[in-house]
Amino acid sequence: MRRDELNTSALGRFARMGGLVGRVGVSMLSDQAAGLLRDGPARRLRKAENLVRNATRIVTTLGEMKSAAMKVGQMLSLHEGLLPKEVAAVLSILQNDAPSVSFEIMERQLRRELDDFDALFESIEEAAFASASIGQVHRGVLRDGRDVAVKIQYPEADRMVTADLTNLKVLLGNLVGLFTDIDFEPIWEEVRERLVEELDYLQEAGNIRRKAAMHADFPEIIIPDVIAEATTQRVLTMEFVEAIPPAEAASDHYPQDLKNQWAITLFEFTLSGLFRHRFLHADPNFANFAFREDGTVAVYDFGCMKQVPEPIAAGYAGLMDAVMRRRKSAFPKLLRDMGVYREGGALLSRDMTDPYVDLMQDIVRASPPYTFGEDEAIYKALYDLGTTNWQEASDIRFPRDMVFIDRTLGGLFGNLGKLGATGPWRSLLKKYTAPLLVT
Repeated sequence: MRRDELNTSALGRFARMGGLVGRVGVSMLSDQAAGLLRDGPARRLRKAENLVRNATRIVTTLGEMKSAAMKVGQMLSLHEGLLPKEVAAVLSILQNDAPSVSFEIMERQLRRELDDFDALFESIEEAAFASASIGQVHRGVLRDGRDVAVKIQYPEADRMVTADLTNLKVLLGNLVGLFTDIDFEPIWEEVRERLVEELDYLQEAGNIRRKAAMHADFPEIIIPDVIAEATTQRVLTMEFVEAIPPAEAASDHYPQDLKNQWAITLFEFTLSGLFRHRFLHADPNFANFAFREDGTVAVYDFGCMKQVPEPIAAGYAGLMDAVMRRRKSAFPKLLRDMGVYREGGALLSRDMTDPYVDLMQDIVRASPPYTFGEDEAIYKALYDLGTTNWQEASDIRFPRDMVFIDRTLGGLFGNLGKLGATGPWRSLLKKYTAPLLVT
């Protein structure tokens, strides 16, 4: 799908999102009303059809709008295990098949940013290799023969992000306020900061170099080199790393032992970012990874990074240690020490925390090792727990630093599920959390 122009008007983008919310809301209410008159298979079929219809509306609108609106849609799509499978299938389109903007528009943007474009580039492909929320990637060849990937920011992306952030705060804030007393402001500030940071490709280039240095002794992870002379605030040029796309890697075409190896690398990449380096790659979209038959994993898109405060990293280590040692009673206090508590400072109840610990204990069991994706009941259990505990959870307070960490861990588990991975999760957790535990 080619777009000859992007809607950068704040009013126009607000109208698109407002209209989307209205259509989805009316559709859901109508479905609920009609459901009162139906029972059994017919009702379930109608509900599934309505979910797909609304998910398609969301994908179409957010995908065409790009910017922060699309990014929020991608965040929703990461938690496919907790969504109805019909909705997850449609939302997954936002991860790696969003509509691309015409090359004429992107080439003008590229030449505005690189005065010496013709001297640098031998060629660049017109068809987008990948489309994302604030930019898209084109393959190219430099004059010296190097194959490169060029991420070009959409024209006026900063204006679109500014407009979307203002509008999304109003729309999502009002929505959250309908069913919870959670303070939305700190959550929104964390989301806003991460999204604004993604506009600066020079900062992303710095993130790539920093992360590559951290993983210099971890050859299983491949991080593309930055081509500095062809990089600006709105253009990021990197070496092109040939690898297997994630959807193909997760297919039956590759043996499970290889998928397990990839998954273990993904697991260690996340744990090292959270516990060892405290500099977390916080965009676990499956499309941000690619895979090689030698077992290595290529990592892309370092725009969304999270610097993890030491007390927060230590807090997560303490929680994981309590899970592995089956110390369920310690969880409420450990959470309060991290800044997670009820209004007024009260501990979360054991009725609320124990079921989650039980589920996590299954994942980190010693034997047999857990296989992600083998049992969809765990996702249903998480969904049911969320529904059951929602009233109690409505006044929970938690630190903003946890927003993108939890998002990353949830996305990691989803990616491991796609790979159907079995691995030594318990021993890996011990390896990375032990140095942070108070003895």
